[in-house]
Amino acid sequence: MTIAPAPLTAAQVPPAQKRGLRLSPAALIWPAMLYLILTTQVPFFMTVYYSFFRYNLVDPSSRPFIGLENYANLLTNPENFHIVLNTLGLAVGTLLLTLLIGGAMALLLNREFPGRALLRTLMISSFLVMPIVTAVVWKNMLLNPVSGFFSWGMLKLGLQPIDFLAQHPMGSVIAMVTWEWMPFAMLILLTGLQSLPDDQLEAARLDGASVMQEFRHIVLPHWSQAIQVVVLMETIALLQVYGEIYGSTSGGPGIATTNLPYFIYQKAFAEYNIGLASAAGVITVVLTNILAVYLLRFISRSRSSRGE
Repeated sequence: MTIAPAPLTAAQVPPAQKRGLRLSPAALIWPAMLYLILTTQVPFFMTVYYSFFRYNLVDPSSRPFIGLENYANLLTNPENFHIVLNTLGLAVGTLLLTLLIGGAMALLLNREFPGRALLRTLMISSFLVMPIVTAVVWKNMLLNPVSGFFSWGMLKLGLQPIDFLAQHPMGSVIAMVTWEWMPFAMLILLTGLQSLPDDQLEAARLDGASVMQEFRHIVLPHWSQAIQVVVLMETIALLQVYGEIYGSTSGGPGIATTNLPYFIYQKAFAEYNIGLASAAGVITVVLTNILAVYLLRFISRSRSSRGE
């Protein structure tokens, strides 16, 4: 009588007999990498390519190679330096206000009180509004010198209404963007605050620490990582503000509120100067990446100094 051989286990099956397609980790990653390359790097290198030409859509057949002339025009024009200062001022001013107001609201929402969930939902809603809608609402409903809410309030107080967009254009744009980005800072800081152990606060109170001492020596050091996240994410986003300026001031009066993204829009779609707009886009990308790398190194250095 013939005895049938015992079936082989999975470990005993030779590699040639194993079924199924085996893919390496690199093979699984490459489709996503190719998609990112096609959607981000190809347009960027096309922008770099056009920046070396005098290319205007008014006469698309003429495209002479001019080398670095577009970059030289951008870096030697004194108005462009003012535009760079507008970009940095908008980003820094908005960042400071969102940190201060967002931190105050995070401290408030970390306490128990009736209606906290409803208030938190209402506070988040402004972050979900599109930038162009934010600009239209603030321009027509809040800052309008004739029918705006602020003008109505000033008249009720016996004061003369102010045309904020004409007299204080950059401050008005900073207020719009702050209203839009404050919920983001509030959520990140509130998350960091809720991860703070209660026993540390109770121990500080038992030792007789005041509210300011509790905030300075316990809450603020615990907030450091959350603050760094807010600074990094908001800085990169605030350097790209466009919709609020387009819908409210259109970069004016003059160039008072023109930043780099709106300047690129003007050169590309108002003057059809694709070469100059491409050069400005390359400079903007380089500056943003330099700032992002600096912030990332600052965050990693601060973490290593704390021994994390």
